[in-house]
Amino acid sequence: MPLTPSETRKVLNLLGHRPKKKLGQNFLIDGNIVQKSIDLSNLEAPSEVLEIGPGLGTLTEGLLKQGHRVHAVEVDNRLAGYLEEKFSDWIKNNLLTLTVADAVKFPTGPFMESGRDFEVVANLPYAISSNWLEGVLGGKNLPQRMTLMLQKEASDRMWSSPGSKNYNALSIFLSATFELISSHPVSRNCFYPVPAIDSVLIHMKKVNQPFLFSERSRHLIRKIFTKRRKQMGKIIKQENDSDQQSLNQWIKEANLCTSLRPEEIEADKWKKLADLI
Repeated sequence: MPLTPSETRKVLNLLGHRPKKKLGQNFLIDGNIVQKSIDLSNLEAPSEVLEIGPGLGTLTEGLLKQGHRVHAVEVDNRLAGYLEEKFSDWIKNNLLTLTVADAVKFPTGPFMESGRDFEVVANLPYAISSNWLEGVLGGKNLPQRMTLMLQKEASDRMWSSPGSKNYNALSIFLSATFELISSHPVSRNCFYPVPAIDSVLIHMKKVNQPFLFSERSRHLIRKIFTKRRKQMGKIIKQENDSDQQSLNQWIKEANLCTSLRPEEIEADKWKKLADLI
């Protein structure tokens, strides 16, 4: 069961640890939400599960007790030491592996270079959510499914539609590889310390034919979206010769108008640009 707020404070005090805002450390203290995360993931035991930012191990414990093999990535050395002691038997039995690393640099942990199927279930540290997801989408081995706790505003941006104020490069890359299956609202009061805004649990599944944008195409699209309110014709004129050629060819072949703004162009059209470059 999750620790209560007072128990959480007690453990953190014993560890001499203050939650770090820059790492997005907000610890889940609601047992119902832990169980909802596991239920929403719809995992078949035993599954290979990647957990990012296990913190004090609340979700980790729930996954292990459901019979899953958990691979956790934790950046904080002090919390990692606590987890190694708390789950020592699970680690000895090779049911839990713990990697001390920056998940943005190591987004899919031990699965980065492996072809093994895996799932992600994580109360994602809010400070890294977008950068971590970018890393996952830029990798060779995508998870089959992901169940993530996110700030509601971050989730709204990730799953935004063309023409909306939130539509962005990441939402294009994400929609080309995953589909949103379900979501569940989560109050900010389910965490310690209490964050500024509410959260949401989302469950997504890899599409049958995921489209992976190359590093170069992702870089170019992200750069274009820094000028999201400008017309494409004006943006193209500001690019280097090589990118101008690619973008002009894309505009012609995709039958796009140069007066369109990046935020108005559908995801499938951006795939055509990636194919060209």
